[in-house]
Amino acid sequence: MSYANLKIGLFIPCYVDQFYPQVGVATLELLEKLGCTVLFPLDQTCCGQPMANSGFEHLAGGCDRHFYDLFSACDYVVSPSGSCVLHVKEHLKVEGKPEESKVFRKKVYELVEFITDILKIDFIEASFPYRVGLHQGCHGQRGLHLSQMSELNAEPFSKPVLLLSKVKGLELIELDRPDECCGFGGTFCVSEEAVSVKMGKDRVEDHIRHHAEVITGSDMSCLMHLQGILRRKNAGIQVKHIAEILNSAVKKIPEPIV
Repeated sequence: MSYANLKIGLFIPCYVDQFYPQVGVATLELLEKLGCTVLFPLDQTCCGQPMANSGFEHLAGGCDRHFYDLFSACDYVVSPSGSCVLHVKEHLKVEGKPEESKVFRKKVYELVEFITDILKIDFIEASFPYRVGLHQGCHGQRGLHLSQMSELNAEPFSKPVLLLSKVKGLELIELDRPDECCGFGGTFCVSEEAVSVKMGKDRVEDHIRHHAEVITGSDMSCLMHLQGILRRKNAGIQVKHIAEILNSAVKKIPEPIV
């Protein structure tokens, strides 16, 4: 099936736009190489998650309305951020449009789940010859169910691992605590700074013990937190959003015959 006729709205979170624009570019390029027609509204703003996390969700109505107005005409909305996507999927409510809001929330997807669940891509021609540690962000894992929680007696699965396993030369390392939180938690890292830093240091040490060269994940906010700790330790480990890895030397996939 070709997705070229579908309108995919690309939502780039504030911190990606300001600090990691290369992640937004990689997401756009990857989606286009996978056969999507991508729209990028230039006047997009914050989804409202920081306000909601701080107890001011009732003041985020303007963000909800603006987000809805920008993207409601799209067939899907895709973002390289599990936390922002989860916020929109669970909290977006446009005043006077309760049913429309409910329908709209169902077409908002995090990048990894969009590639695996909607595009159903089973082949990615990418190359990334490094030892890579995967950080499973809490919002993605426990909220969007991108992977099974290892503490549960349930069939294991991981959508990020499924995609990374298709990348040529990439060696995915096994961590002692694969589900452990990095400690970022949005406003938590400000209100509980010492706890947040200790959790981040523990997360980093797990990757160092297993000789990771790169730490990846589907939430740049988590990776930003870990990157700060890595830099202070002079650990020599890079952080890369999964979009950057999947976009490494990806060639455009021919449109299938339908």
